[in-house]
Amino acid sequence: MVLTNAQTDTEDGQQGRSTREDWLKLALQILQRDGIDRVKVQIMAKQLNVSRSSFYWFFKNPQDLHEQMLDQWLTKNTGPIIQRALRPAQTISEAILNVFECWVNDELFDPHLDVAVRLWARRAVEVLKVVASADQQRLAALTGMFARHGFAEEDAIVRARVLYFTQIGQYTLDFREDMITRFSRTRPYVLAFCGQEPSEKELTRFKSVVMSAIQAERG
Repeated sequence: MVLTNAQTDTEDGQQGRSTREDWLKLALQILQRDGIDRVKVQIMAKQLNVSRSSFYWFFKNPQDLHEQMLDQWLTKNTGPIIQRALRPAQTISEAILNVFECWVNDELFDPHLDVAVRLWARRAVEVLKVVASADQQRLAALTGMFARHGFAEEDAIVRARVLYFTQIGQYTLDFREDMITRFSRTRPYVLAFCGQEPSEKELTRFKSVVMSAIQAERG
């Protein structure tokens, strides 16, 4: 039986309290840290200090957990990209900066989770299908963004791919750069992606987004 509310567990001499969100959050943490092979009921139950049987209060089976993990990834990492690609913008440079918000705020796009899911997909065909579908959705949104700003179909497709593959590639390579340095290169990046420099007004607005992200990161 699958329940959604918190459950107190006293089976097998263990004491603890867990929720569906506890299990899901821990599963995603383990996926990122150790890979899908370590996302096991026994391991998670021990860390949550509950019995293994309590897992089945919230999930039908491990496959159900895996599907909900992927749903969480889609919601967190695909939704924000599409939303910002669709956000009204006066210029293509402004539109690109809207998408850049995802790259500077882990609350909008979690790069570590994205890489972990892609590594998982290399070993599971069904997961690979989900990832491929997500990539197509993201690319379609970015392609549409360029098309709305007057780029021809093929040009829009290629520019969307360059923008997207560049960022995902940086995450996959674990290329790290402090936020201030990244912001200092915003103008040439936007120019490279669309052939148009962002205005000072656009850069100022984006800088405020970056600074807010830095402050949130520092707590």
